[in-house]
Amino acid sequence: MNTRRDLFESTVRASADYLVDLWPHELSTLSIEVLPMPDQPAQVEGVARWRVVPSRSLVVLYRIPIERMSRLHRDDDWHRRLMVESCVFRAVGELIGKDPWELAPDRFRHW
Repeated sequence: MNTRRDLFESTVRASADYLVDLWPHELSTLSIEVLPMPDQPAQVEGVARWRVVPSRSLVVLYRIPIERMSRLHRDDDWHRRLMVESCVFRAVGELIGKDPWELAPDRFRHW
């Protein structure tokens, strides 16, 4: 059975694998975790979509905020996958100090 959670996690895995293939040296020790929600102190405004821990080469993605708080102009499987992929790209870019568009410039070119 493919639940939304399964689809979310498989999109995260596929996106991370793709980036590791493109940036093997920088991402050789990349670790990605998926948690439902962030632990945030009450005084913090907003809800985090991810957290980056450079010392551990770790990206933690928060599934519920990404799924429920992202505004999609079309709510379908394809757009939801793109949203998850974009969060992976932005978090990994933050981890290695690169702009997300720089990670895979040809990925989003449509000829």
